[in-house]
Amino acid sequence: MTPMAAEGEKRTAKRAMVGRLSWGLADQAASSMTNFAVGIYVARSLGVTAFGVFSLAWVTYGVVLNVSRGLATDPLVVRFSGVPTAPWRTAVARSSGAALGVGAALGALCLLVGLGLGGRVGPAFACLGVVLPALLLQDAWRFAFFAAGTGKKAFVNDLVWGVALVPAMVVAARVGSVAAFVLAWGASAAVAAVYGCFQSGIRPQLAGARTWLREQRDLGYRYLVENVSNSGASQLRAYGLGAIVGVGAVGAVRGAELLLGPFLAVLMGLSLVTVAEAARVLRQAPHRLGTFCLVLGGGQAAAALVWGAALLLVPDQAGEFVLGDVWPSASELILPATLGVVGAGIGTGAAAGLRALAAARRSLRCQLFASACYVSGGLGGAAVAGTTGSAWGVAVATVCSSAVWWQQLRSALRERHHHPIPEVRTQ
Repeated sequence: MTPMAAEGEKRTAKRAMVGRLSWGLADQAASSMTNFAVGIYVARSLGVTAFGVFSLAWVTYGVVLNVSRGLATDPLVVRFSGVPTAPWRTAVARSSGAALGVGAALGALCLLVGLGLGGRVGPAFACLGVVLPALLLQDAWRFAFFAAGTGKKAFVNDLVWGVALVPAMVVAARVGSVAAFVLAWGASAAVAAVYGCFQSGIRPQLAGARTWLREQRDLGYRYLVENVSNSGASQLRAYGLGAIVGVGAVGAVRGAELLLGPFLAVLMGLSLVTVAEAARVLRQAPHRLGTFCLVLGGGQAAAALVWGAALLLVPDQAGEFVLGDVWPSASELILPATLGVVGAGIGTGAAAGLRALAAARRSLRCQLFASACYVSGGLGGAAVAGTTGSAWGVAVATVCSSAVWWQQLRSALRERHHHPIPEVRTQ
């Protein structure tokens, strides 16, 4: 190959990468706006206490979502990004079946728990159990499309969810209960989940879920523990904060998170785009993986810092218009919440690199450390200084955890340099 041809090929590869990342950003923007709209609508409609109940259901969904991602879609992105169409289709049918199975099993558990709890919280959890299969299947399509490099389809799928959400939210507002909003949120996701079957031309294979779990067990079960420790830490903090300070404190924290929603949504779903892209970088130019992760993490951290600084300038009238009664308590948490997201942004760059390297043991070690720091900082801070103390405790914990992620990535890159890892199976 001539130098000119090689240079042209590099430019083409860079344009392709930019295109895939652009669709990833567009999809995350659509997803974050959907989540933001749901949170704002519920906060304004129900007030801080009921919003706290909705937030408990939300963080529980986050735990279940991460179970599904660990078992079903994270291994898909690591091992089937940029592979031929035939093995991708087989893998997607099985992984989406696994996601649907996780939703059905854990949804049934949530339904039983909700029926047993009763009171304010019970109905919300029961309704969450009903809609979990649809929520997880919709998320599985997004991973599948980005693994194939067709992020436009994921973006369209999220737009379909957003459009379906509008009438569903209007109906829920007329009912005026937390349970109604949970059902509306899940029913609109079901529309997008069904549409994903038409987009991909693939039907989830529940019968293939067991085969998928068996074939991917070397990664899947480690990612399961890693993901659940992450979302489980958020849930423990939410429950603990509610017990120490009160349910209203959970609503205040969720309100601050909503204000930082665009970046939190990107962080939560980062592997949707960047792990697949990091895997491509590793195959094509492994020496550039470290730089890719550094640019990724630094860019997210800088963007989160700019957004947080802008939020500090928002007048109270505008904040109350957006969050209603939740604004006064949420606004006090903007600074520590921003610093927490900055720290998380730095760490996710390293996390994407470890996932691409399939260094599951290292990433699990990092995540367990980060989760322990998160719970300790969040609950320790709550015990000392209430809701504000919890927010600052989480910020400090997140920054410390990011340093560990990067230390492990550096070690993994040195290890790969001295002991190259064979290519993983793609069929």
